Amino acid sequence: MVNFDKITEIFCLVDEFCQQFFPFLEKNSIGNKSKRPPMMSPSEIISIMILFHLSGFRCFKHFYIFYIQKHMQAEFPKTVSYNRFTELMQSNILPLTMFLKTCCMGNCTGISFVDSTPVRVCKNKRIKNNKVFKDIATVGKSTMGWFYGFKLHLIINEKGEILSFTITQANVDDREPLKNEGFLKGIFGKLFADKGYISKKIADILFVDGVHLITQLKNNMKNCLMTLSDKILLRKRSVIETVNDELKNMCQIEHSRHRSIGNFLTNLISGLIAYSFFPKKPSIQYNELKTNQLTMF
Repeated sequence: MVNFDKITEIFCLVDEFCQQFFPFLEKNSIGNKSKRPPMMSPSEIISIMILFHLSGFRCFKHFYIFYIQKHMQAEFPKTVSYNRFTELMQSNILPLTMFLKTCCMGNCTGISFVDSTPVRVCKNKRIKNNKVFKDIATVGKSTMGWFYGFKLHLIINEKGEILSFTITQANVDDREPLKNEGFLKGIFGKLFADKGYISKKIADILFVDGVHLITQLKNNMKNCLMTLSDKILLRKRSVIETVNDELKNMCQIEHSRHRSIGNFLTNLISGLIAYSFFPKKPSIQYNELKTNQLTMF
């Protein structure tokens, strides 16, 4: 379970964000502002969603009913029913996303890694019977075979911190997000990727914008000059695959129990936020790599 200090830290950060975000939202929103606020505050709702991904529970319903409502009444005294909470979750997608974008992202250091990972919403045998994601999710193919769902595209630094993310349909090419300026906002220096990102046209465009795309070479491609440090960092690209693995197995951003697209989005975004609170993330000791490079000469 999450220790009390971590719960307090998360709630304080979320509450401080909400105290700044909601007054700004109300000031700039158009429409009826006299709606009665729910019993639970947005800070409590968002905090509980984040804590679930840090708790070790595999089912949110069990976490909320048997842990939050039974053992955390002192911290959350005004809990609502589970069905009502799922409605409040989906109504807080906007502040949840803004909290991730403004408070949970890392800083680019000039060394970044990009990769995509499939996010399945159901097993392949149940694709035709899936009604929740009908006309929304698509069928795609990864190194592990065919899947039905979406793709999560990530950019991280060598410290394992998430710098940017985007969600696309499963049949979208991995290189498409690199054409989006918003996905690469704040990214500079060297960007390491696998063979699926090979594109001379995209590489030339990114180079003009200050991003040097470095990819592995296919067997039928000519060899190119590359510094020893770039070769070493390219071999260390597995760090982003480890991040994807932790997001799926520890933060549980992927499961087949979704009952709405809103539930899918809140689960994925809160999982990304929970990852940012991990005390130890997959990382590369780049200073040691530079030292080892110098000792080879």
